[in-house]
Amino acid sequence: MAATSVSASSIAISHSVVRSHLPARNHFNLQPSSAFSLRLTETRPRTKPVVSASASAALEVVDQAPASATPSKTLPFRVGHGFDLHRLEPGYPLIIGGINIPHDRGCEAHSDGDVLLHCVVDAILGALGLPDIGQIFPDSDPKWRGAASSVFIKEAVRLMHEAGYEIGNLDATLILQRPKLSPHKEVMRANLAKLLGADPSVVNLKAKTHEKVDSLGENRSIAAHTVILLMRK
Repeated sequence: MAATSVSASSIAISHSVVRSHLPARNHFNLQPSSAFSLRLTETRPRTKPVVSASASAALEVVDQAPASATPSKTLPFRVGHGFDLHRLEPGYPLIIGGINIPHDRGCEAHSDGDVLLHCVVDAILGALGLPDIGQIFPDSDPKWRGAASSVFIKEAVRLMHEAGYEIGNLDATLILQRPKLSPHKEVMRANLAKLLGADPSVVNLKAKTHEKVDSLGENRSIAAHTVILLMRK
């Protein structure tokens, strides 16, 4: 803002008036005087701040940015996260990673209830900025009743390739109290890699118990998390 020098001959301000407009606690050392010279800041109506040419150009770029939250498809990398949880009930098969796991109960779900494949699908869709698995394959559609989750994986992989990406690596964690998955982990990992069309070396699978806490720890449910990195082809 512009500053104007005002002399005593043009504006005379008494010491008492100046003091009345200052905060109660101030650090000004004012000496009594009938008149004195001040350097005043010119008051102007509020307008847009004056910015440099480069800053102005930057503001124009921001103003012109697209409203869509979907990142550009030219991004070299994309990261997605998936989560799924299903109730465990007697009378259902327990299918994880496309493998039938022996157990006294399985996932109650509209499809085959494969929590691992479901969360992998959501991770891929999330990385691509697409709707989640429940929107693309709604459980209100009878054609998905009892469907093998490999169908969902294949569609997610197709969308990934269509967008010009491939899998960089994938890390998944299964959470359940029983049964122990150690004897089945390598088979599940190999099958998941095959469904994804990825080398097994970029697919990692872990299994954890829930220390007998809540429904997961009481063998009443199973959950899975997946993080995936997609790379531009």
